[in-house]
Amino acid sequence: MTTADSLLLAADYNLSHTPSDGILVALGFLMILTFMALIMTSRMTPMLALILVPTIFGLIGGAGLGIGDMVMDAVKDMAPTAALLMFAIMYFGIMINVGLFDPLIKWITRILGNDPAKIVFGTAVLAGVVSLDGDGSTTYIITTSAMLPLYLRLGMSPVILTCVAGLVNGTMNIVPWGGPTVRAAAALGVEPSEVFVPMLPSLAAGIVICFVFAWLMGQAERKRLGRLETSHLTGMTGRSSGNGDGTTDAEAGTGGGASMHTSMADTMLDPNRATLRPKLLWFNLVLTIAVMVLLVADLFPLAYVFMVGAAIALTVNFPRLKDQANEIVSHSSSIVAVVGMVLAAGVLVGVLDGTGMVTAMAEWITSIIPESLGGYLAPITGLLSMPMTFFMSNDAFYFGILPVLSESAAHFGIEPVQMAQASITGQPVHMQSPLVPAILLLVSLANVDLGAHHRKVLWRAVVVSLVMLAVGVLVGPIPFHVG
Repeated sequence: MTTADSLLLAADYNLSHTPSDGILVALGFLMILTFMALIMTSRMTPMLALILVPTIFGLIGGAGLGIGDMVMDAVKDMAPTAALLMFAIMYFGIMINVGLFDPLIKWITRILGNDPAKIVFGTAVLAGVVSLDGDGSTTYIITTSAMLPLYLRLGMSPVILTCVAGLVNGTMNIVPWGGPTVRAAAALGVEPSEVFVPMLPSLAAGIVICFVFAWLMGQAERKRLGRLETSHLTGMTGRSSGNGDGTTDAEAGTGGGASMHTSMADTMLDPNRATLRPKLLWFNLVLTIAVMVLLVADLFPLAYVFMVGAAIALTVNFPRLKDQANEIVSHSSSIVAVVGMVLAAGVLVGVLDGTGMVTAMAEWITSIIPESLGGYLAPITGLLSMPMTFFMSNDAFYFGILPVLSESAAHFGIEPVQMAQASITGQPVHMQSPLVPAILLLVSLANVDLGAHHRKVLWRAVVVSLVMLAVGVLVGPIPFHVG
């Protein structure tokens, strides 16, 4: 959304008053910081924080009676995403219940064994390979479906799974078909290949750092489970154990070290579960491949593909009406959690856009850069891309803020393609934002609290982004200083 679009949008609503740009900037940043503080300290669930915090700040910022229209406009835009996530969760939940992924899990288990370090590293590799399709939701669905049962069976923390998958997918998100690279290129009038190809060394460096983080987290988890096993064997039970970054087993949804001694009957891979359909394995495999092909081919809206896929899967695997109803209900908690957060995010987006906060914030940031720092605008843009794409959509940043920064940089001899390259280095951080529906799907599928995920992943995502920016500067695509 451009600045002019935001101003027109704000003018369309019944505002109670119009604060100065300075007040809107302060309110915007304070609103976002309040929201992040509440969810990262577990004082409020993300869904409630997404609703209540923007409502309060929106009314202070002049939303008045127009706040309802602001929110509903944003919710309408998010409805297709909510539908996609709802039926995607249902479809893959059905496939897990009927046993489609059981052979894959057994094969992965034979390769990786029961070593947590290898399993976490394998998670990173799998997420990286699947991320080549450029779609975060697909990556998280496949990675979680394949790896989460292993984590639960061994008593590993699912927060590590979400952290690794989020990091790798965020880094891979700069591929030309992933979205941000195309947006940056379109906003500045350059070719996506011109932006992406010179950034390959940065991408490689970012992936290496992700793998290093994965291996270190895996080794830490190996040690933690070893201590818990020893504690269990010596009778020292009854205490919760930390998983690092302030996450306990209870928060992570694990059963602790004792889970290492439980059978598969205690997990979603229970070999005796009533929902298994071994005779329909090949049908379910063909159906899932067809769904994946249609997703990549982009012939139909993604939500519709999953709607039809879920309907066929339910009809064939559960022909009795009662069994269909029970299967739908079994996934209701996950569906309500993720769809509720997506729709609640419409409150935050609607208030930011409708009151003009996002426009004021963008203009303020571009105005505070001193003339003396003009030659450093490329790395400055890379640094700004981390918090700004976290707190606002890619569209708002690439089409609203980046052109303004690029226009200023042109006066100092910095090329638009160089600004575009710097701007995509913040994607590892962006992909952790609660405004990104895919990350809400990931934490929902893994049954992980969003605040726990952020405590584990955010500082690592910042490190990966900084490494990508530094390599871009050192290798040459991004100029450190011009003039």
